[in-house]
Amino acid sequence: GEEPEGVRVRPDGQVVYVTCEGTNEVAVVDTTTYAVIGHLKMEGRPRAIEFTPDGRTAFVSNENGGSVSVVDAQAHKVTGVIAIPADPAAPTPPRPMGLALSPDAKFLYVALGRAKSVAVIDLAAGKAVRSFSDVGTRPWGIGISPDGTKVYTANGSSADVSVIDAATGTVDRRI
Repeated sequence: GEEPEGVRVRPDGQVVYVTCEGTNEVAVVDTTTYAVIGHLKMEGRPRAIEFTPDGRTAFVSNENGGSVSVVDAQAHKVTGVIAIPADPAAPTPPRPMGLALSPDAKFLYVALGRAKSVAVIDLAAGKAVRSFSDVGTRPWGIGISPDGTKVYTANGSSADVSVIDAATGTVDRRI
């Protein structure tokens, strides 16, 4: 595909998913043969991929689609799309970028770029349930502490990292 961006290996190591921004798809690559074994159509400018620990499900952020696609990572099929609602406090609509799964695999944290916020998706409910506003300028990369208490965002144009309390959604500090 055109403009490969995000790359993630499924936990069992058998396939690699690659987001292709220019063709709005995810390429599925067999790690043994290096053959492309599938193409998954996405909503618009797919950016990042996150797998559940068991490798059964993948999540793909769709920057221009304002959503996260849910993928059956064994059958390589899109099974659903979770829309990210606009945060009234955000300066722009959501632009899903980076993804981080909570250690218990119950929540997916989504960095929303120019919206200066993070969405929290409850995976059991299949929807965004919270938003952390004003976490930094253009949060793109995102990670979570091993105990799930802190969310970290790499904020592009401000060249800093925000440390966010996962329980309250407040920024504890910027580094």
